Amino acid sequence: MNYLHAENISKSYGDKVLFSSISLLINKGDKIALIAKNGSGKSTLLRVLAGMEQPEGEMAKIIFKQDIRTIFLEQEPVFQPGMTIGDAIFDAEDPKIIAIKAYESALASSDDERTRVAMARLDDLQAWDMEVRISETLQKLRIAGMDRKVSELSGGQKKRLALAKVLVQEPDFIILDEPTNHLDLDMIEWLESYLQQANLTVFMVTHDRYFLENVCNRILELEDGNLYPYAGNYEQYLEKKIARVQNDNVVAEKNKKLLKKEWEWLGRQPQARGTKAKARVDKVWELKETVSQIKTTEEMSIQIEARRLGSKIVEFHDVGKSFEEIRILDHFFYKFRKKERVGIVGPNGAGKTSFINIMTGQLKPDYGRVIIGETVYFGYYTQEGIALSQDKRVVDVIRDIAEYLPLAKGFKLTAEQLLERFLFPRKQQQVFVSQLSGGEKRRLHLLTSLMRNPNFLILDEPTNDLDIITLNVLEEYLMGFDGCLVVITHDRYFMDKLVEHLFVMEGDGKIRDFNGNYTQYRESRGNVHTSAPKTEQQASRSVHVADTEEARKLKNKMKNELNRVERELEQLEEKKAALNNYFMQENLSVEEIEDKGKELQMIQEKISLLEQQWESLVEKM
Repeated sequence: MNYLHAENISKSYGDKVLFSSISLLINKGDKIALIAKNGSGKSTLLRVLAGMEQPEGEMAKIIFKQDIRTIFLEQEPVFQPGMTIGDAIFDAEDPKIIAIKAYESALASSDDERTRVAMARLDDLQAWDMEVRISETLQKLRIAGMDRKVSELSGGQKKRLALAKVLVQEPDFIILDEPTNHLDLDMIEWLESYLQQANLTVFMVTHDRYFLENVCNRILELEDGNLYPYAGNYEQYLEKKIARVQNDNVVAEKNKKLLKKEWEWLGRQPQARGTKAKARVDKVWELKETVSQIKTTEEMSIQIEARRLGSKIVEFHDVGKSFEEIRILDHFFYKFRKKERVGIVGPNGAGKTSFINIMTGQLKPDYGRVIIGETVYFGYYTQEGIALSQDKRVVDVIRDIAEYLPLAKGFKLTAEQLLERFLFPRKQQQVFVSQLSGGEKRRLHLLTSLMRNPNFLILDEPTNDLDIITLNVLEEYLMGFDGCLVVITHDRYFMDKLVEHLFVMEGDGKIRDFNGNYTQYRESRGNVHTSAPKTEQQASRSVHVADTEEARKLKNKMKNELNRVERELEQLEEKKAALNNYFMQENLSVEEIEDKGKELQMIQEKISLLEQQWESLVEKM
C-alpha cells in the first residue's frame, strides 16, 4: 500500500542546489533512512515532504494516503509559550488523547455528570489503555511532572518530550529528524525496539549506524542533488555503495581517456565549425563536468606525530565528589596508561561530564587528589560547543590555532589539508562561519580540538549532528591517534569501533571498569532490550502496591524531598539567568569571564544532577 508518492521535487537556496527533480515512493511497513553529508539538504527534504516548506518546479507532486495519520518530529521541536508537559502531551488531534484530557479535567472539577460523560466517551473509544501508554512512554524517556513548564526543560528534554508526544499518538507513518539525539543508550535501544514493529512506517534522518542496521529495510542517499536508493540495512548499503562507486570510477576512467582525446582535438581549433563540430565541443564540456563530479573511496592515510606523553599521565587517588545528596565519585582510584582508549557510559545526568571536568582540573573534588602529568596536553571537545567567530572564514578559524600539524618523518599537514580531509573543500574553506549549517559548525569545532595536536583527547558527545561520512573520517583519524582517548557518546557503533574498555557509572558514586566495548558490555548484561509500551491486557496484569500506612509515609517523605529539589532547581535557574545576563555586559576582563564561566559550569552541573534526582523521585512516586 502506497503511503507517500513524491515526484520531481527540487529545492535550492541561491546558487546552491540541494536536490533536483528527485522522486521517492514509501509503502506501508517501509522503514527508510535518508543519509547525506551535512549541508546537503536532509532536513530540508523532510520539511518539504511534511508540507512545512514548498518544493520548487511546476511538475512537483507530493501525495499522502488520505486515511492514515502522519506525524513529523523536527530536529529542534518548538512548543507554545506557557505550556506544561501535560499540555504538550495532550495537544493532539487524536480522539483518544482528547478523551483522556476531558476525563482528567472532569475528575479535577469533581463534577459527577461530567465525569460520567467522559468515562462513557472513553468506553466508546476503548481508550482506557491510552493513559497507561502515555505514562509508560514518558517513563521510558525519563520525562516526569505533568505540571512542569516546558520552558524549564533543557534542549534534550524538549526533544524527548516531542518524541513522546509522537509515539503516544501511535501514528501510521512517522517522519523523524535525528530521533536519537539527546537520548541515552537505554532510551535508544528502547526506541529501536519500538520502531521495529511491523505495522509502523518510518522515514527518518539519523547518523546512528546500529539504528540503520537494526531498523531499516531501505536506505536513500542524497548526494550532489541526486537520490540513490539501496535495498536493505546499513551493512547491505555499504556493500552496494562500494559497488556503485567502483562502477562510477570505471566509467570515469573511460571518460578521462575520451576527454583527453577530445581536449587535444579542441586544442587544434579546427576551421570547420559545423553542427557536428559544435556537438563535439559541447560533449567535451559535458565530459569535463562528469569527470569532475566523480568521487573516490580512497582515504588519505596520515600519521600525526603527537606530543610526547610521559610515564605519569592522569591519576585519581581516593577521589570523591557529590552535588548535595547525589554522589558522582566515591573513593575512586585509577591511573591512565599510554594509548589508553576508554568509553564512559551511564544514564543522562549520571555525572559523565562532571567526571571529565574533574579529570581535566576544571572541577575540584570534595576529597582526594587528581594528578595530571607535566607532559599531558588535553584536547577537549564539549557537547555545548564553542563560540566560533561568525565573521571569520573557515580556514582562518583553523589557522588561528596552528598553520600545520607535524607528521611522521618530518612532514606537515597544513590547515587547508586537514580541512579537506574532514570534507571542507578549498572553495568552502573561504566561506564565513555564519554560512555553515549546524552540522558543519560542529565539524569545524571538532577540528579546532584536533588542530591543537593534543596527546590526551576527550570527546563529549562528538557524533551529535555529524553525518555518517564525517564519522567514518573521524574514526579513521582516531584509530591512528597515538595518545590517550576518552569518549562519552550515545553512538554505540562509534564506541565499539574505538574503545578498549568502559567506565560504567552505576550510580551512588560507583564506577565499574569493564574490559570490552559497549556491545560486549550489553551481552554481559544479557543484552536486555526494553519492549514497546504494554498493551491494555499486559497493563491490567501489572502488580500495584497497596496504599498502606507505611506506603503513605514513604510517599509523603518523597514528596517533601521533591519540593526541596524543586526549590533548589528554581534558585539555581535564577542564578544561571543572572550569570547569563552578566555576560551581556561590555568590557569584561578575561579573568572575570573565566571566573564566571567556571561558576556557570558548576551551576549547570548541579542543575543536571538535581533534574536526574527530580525525575527519579517522580518516577518512584
